[in-house]
Amino acid sequence: MQIRVYYEDTDTGGVVYHSNYLNFCERARSEIFFQKGLSPHRENEFFVVKSLSAEYVKPAIFGDFLEIKTILIEVKSASLVLNQQIFRNDTLLFDMNIKVAYLKNQKPSKIPKDILELFTLN
Repeated sequence: MQIRVYYEDTDTGGVVYHSNYLNFCERARSEIFFQKGLSPHRENEFFVVKSLSAEYVKPAIFGDFLEIKTILIEVKSASLVLNQQIFRNDTLLFDMNIKVAYLKNQKPSKIPKDILELFTLN
């Protein structure tokens, strides 16, 4: 997914707020569903973040055009581990591993095959 950095994403110095990198990655995960005409939320079924580890490598600044790449690292029956990286051109700015759990009726549940395919075919 590609995104431009807007003024609202930055501090007064034009540097992206640390939390907005997480927002950008969240949008990229949602976009995986939207590109297939689906929603990341099905009635009482959805992913939640269980844990994450992030490294801020270099700052993104106002006006930058960024690319967010998402790669599947690990699959378990009710969770996924994804690596998400944010680049400006070929320069790595942000690197995160995130574990998301699939919930159905607020309880961990097996990830449906059609949803799992979105991540394995991406």
